[in-house]
Amino acid sequence: MIKLILKRALSLPFVILSITFITFIVGYLAPGDPILTMMGTRRDPALYASLRHLYGLDLPWYQQYMNYLTGLLHGNLGMSFRFQERSVLDLLGSGMSVSFTLGLTALALSLTVGVPVGILAALRQNSALDRGSMSVMLALYSIPSFVLIPIFQWINYQLYRFGLPSLPVAGWGTPQHWVLPVLVLSAASVGYIARLTRSTMLEVLRQDYIRTAYAKGLTNRQVHWTHAFRNAMLPIVTLVGPSIAFLVTGAFVVENLFAIPGIGFVSIQAISRRDYPVIQGTTLILALAVVFMNLVTDILYGVLDPRVRVEG
Repeated sequence: MIKLILKRALSLPFVILSITFITFIVGYLAPGDPILTMMGTRRDPALYASLRHLYGLDLPWYQQYMNYLTGLLHGNLGMSFRFQERSVLDLLGSGMSVSFTLGLTALALSLTVGVPVGILAALRQNSALDRGSMSVMLALYSIPSFVLIPIFQWINYQLYRFGLPSLPVAGWGTPQHWVLPVLVLSAASVGYIARLTRSTMLEVLRQDYIRTAYAKGLTNRQVHWTHAFRNAMLPIVTLVGPSIAFLVTGAFVVENLFAIPGIGFVSIQAISRRDYPVIQGTTLILALAVVFMNLVTDILYGVLDPRVRVEG
């Protein structure tokens, strides 16, 4: 396990270098001029030249990239094109806590609901509970968040219309603001985790060592929770890392439709305004989060089953 952690730590600089280079080149080759976008209707050649020099855009691309890497080594992600005199770290810092709170809450809800539903469906295979729960989970997994949001908002509006308790439909701050975004963001993950849990649990229950456990006279509870559950959870643990990336991607839609001031909301604004330093900073932060979660997943995998030798 220590060897795995050291391998990932040594590979991290190459991951960062690859991410920053790809992001920089895409921004450099993208059509349009961020300085002209910043200036709007003003067309002052002297001001245009001054701003290009201020942001280092008059330098060759390789020198711009080296300056960006030098800034990263000093913890500097650059300055925003759109919000002058504000650093990228300052802009993203205000949204990071919001996005990670939203994403981790949605992931916790997905696991809390999806795993028990999948286990119960597997233990009662082909029953009404199995068919009904898996139909609901399939529907949740299939409906995109941008379709689910209007449905939830319509239901919420009907509650408000008839004087019943309703929830805020925009903003972020109180726990009431969390409910609808977390439900929408976790819906697809709940469906996928429940269906995966059911299939892995059924596969484990058909193994020879489960039949041997029954032959030894163990109760259903002992077999299910002592022998089957732990092995069935290995694929679920493997899913946690990619789920972070999935939830972060979904958060871009959810944050914008619910006007939540997170990283996704800031990033969409940056893309529409060609604010490349903010886009680069967002990509780097999210990539590092995914790399870290994959490392945590590998560690948990080895803890659950010490026989498994995780290869970095």
